[in-house]
Amino acid sequence: MRPLRYSINVTLDGCCDHRAITPDEDIHRHATGNIARADAIILGRVTYGLMEAGWRQPAPEGSRPEWMEPFARTINATRKYVVSRKLDRVDWNSELIRGDLEAAIRRLKEEPGNGLALGGVTLPLALAELGLIDEYEFLVQPRLAGHGPTVFAGLSRHVDLRLVGREQLGSGTVVLRYEPKR
Repeated sequence: MRPLRYSINVTLDGCCDHRAITPDEDIHRHATGNIARADAIILGRVTYGLMEAGWRQPAPEGSRPEWMEPFARTINATRKYVVSRKLDRVDWNSELIRGDLEAAIRRLKEEPGNGLALGGVTLPLALAELGLIDEYEFLVQPRLAGHGPTVFAGLSRHVDLRLVGREQLGSGTVVLRYEPKR
């Protein structure tokens, strides 16, 4: 069974708005490794749109620093599953998931492989509610945003977690990995 691993950047006060996060080489290297070790990444419609707009190759010459290119190459090559009721079709090495979300994700998890990466905010909330996330990773940025959105706002019940790893990146970002207590 493939584990479903969720990773998100948050500020110290819990903001997960991507505009509140300062991208740096360490964060991109870490994210590249996460995606590279997964068989595929699962995204909701909004996150898929943001990622495709930001990372689909080719990028205009000089539009981003060279240290972002390994991430761009990795995410472009990665298989993507997009959960959406509104989209009619997807491309960019992607497949659309519709219908019973729980059944679809369970089927993907049951396939052999190294694991599945999960990104975004709304979709992970739904998957946490269903108890389908096997690992939560928070990249805590040394910044106070003073606003939201926050991760898992509206969760209907507590999800107790056990710390299974921590790492500090050169930028001061602290990576905290948790597994649900079962």
